[in-house]
Amino acid sequence: MLPIMLCAKYHSMGEGKMKYIVVLGDGMADYPVTELEGKTPLQVAKKPHLDALTRQGVLGLVRTVPEGMQPGSDTANLSVLGYDPKTCYTGRSPLEAASMGIELQSDDMTFRCNLVTLSGDGAYEERIMLDNSADEISTEEARPLIAELDRRFGHDGLRFYPGVAYRHLLVWQNGPQTWQTTPPHDILDRPIASYLPQGPAAEKLVKLMKESAALLEHHPVNQKRVAKGRKPANSIWIWGEGKKPSLPSFTAKYGLRGGVISAVDLIKGIGVCTGLEVINVEGATGYLETNYRGKADAAINALQKGLDFVYIHIEAPDECGHRQERENKIKAIEYIDESIIGPIKKAMDAAGQAYKMLVLPDHATPLALRTHTDDPVPFVIYDSTNPLAGGPQSFDEQTAAQTGFVVEKGHTLMEIFLAPGRQEDVSN
Repeated sequence: MLPIMLCAKYHSMGEGKMKYIVVLGDGMADYPVTELEGKTPLQVAKKPHLDALTRQGVLGLVRTVPEGMQPGSDTANLSVLGYDPKTCYTGRSPLEAASMGIELQSDDMTFRCNLVTLSGDGAYEERIMLDNSADEISTEEARPLIAELDRRFGHDGLRFYPGVAYRHLLVWQNGPQTWQTTPPHDILDRPIASYLPQGPAAEKLVKLMKESAALLEHHPVNQKRVAKGRKPANSIWIWGEGKKPSLPSFTAKYGLRGGVISAVDLIKGIGVCTGLEVINVEGATGYLETNYRGKADAAINALQKGLDFVYIHIEAPDECGHRQERENKIKAIEYIDESIIGPIKKAMDAAGQAYKMLVLPDHATPLALRTHTDDPVPFVIYDSTNPLAGGPQSFDEQTAAQTGFVVEKGHTLMEIFLAPGRQEDVSN
């Protein structure tokens, strides 16, 4: 927790004077792409609003994933919000459980339960992970599948809970605590045999996964999807194990009332666990075709109604990276710039409201790898009360690296962002 004196400074700035806005493009960072003439999607994308912030702000790199930890959106977003994953992280799935309103007991073990697409027939272990999102299955299609799984297999202390799109939850009452599991987006196009859950009771989870494949293969939802030329959700994939977390509230740490805007349960769950108001937006999907402008309007409205801080999370760039959709990843970045960053800046400026804006990815999701990495990612901090002149011309990985400003401990970036003082002092 920050010193009381520092919290008081944050609090005084949060009472009608300074507003704080974080725009997080999940997985937005990348590696140079041959098909883009050796440039990254951030370098190619048309993002005039973000580049304008960069020219008047402070650009640098931040290491959001602590050394030795898995580069996931769970650890990375905790870091960005100012929480050290090394001391507070208890797993991904229990954060999602918080968003879903599931009351966990201290001895519950939770798991993320993806609906995935595996290759066709043959022994289960010999199948290949074709799609970690079951071809972007909708929430409406997924719910009857999860309900059927719970009806058939929800016993002996096991329960399935429906989430959003392909992201669901399995809770094992008093379940074993020692596990080794693998995210399905890490093994795209690979045989699954070497990545099945391991641990003292692994055979129970592997049996569930095999039985799910037999059940889902002929389900009417999947038959309709195949008829439409979509991949079926023909198995579950169990990973992301964890136990009930205990996080200090954001207000207690920083003296600010805040809210979180996201389409995915993980980020909403972090919001619930840290006492941030979860602001739902109609039409927010977590995919490329999401309600970008709705998120911007919700953020503006929340700030106008008294919140000091908003955290806007956009999943689309990450999904495009996993699916190796180069042009769509570029589009996602451009949509964020045009429909979120631009409108928020325009509204805040028109209102004469003092504000700071922090824009960054949580981690990189390189198109070439189709999964996350722990590379430092670019960030920019813009202060409307003290715009700088002559800053870097572009928000991208290479330009950020050239500044030489690196925040090695990601969870300290929030302190840097919220701290009062001159913008030109930030990187000194």
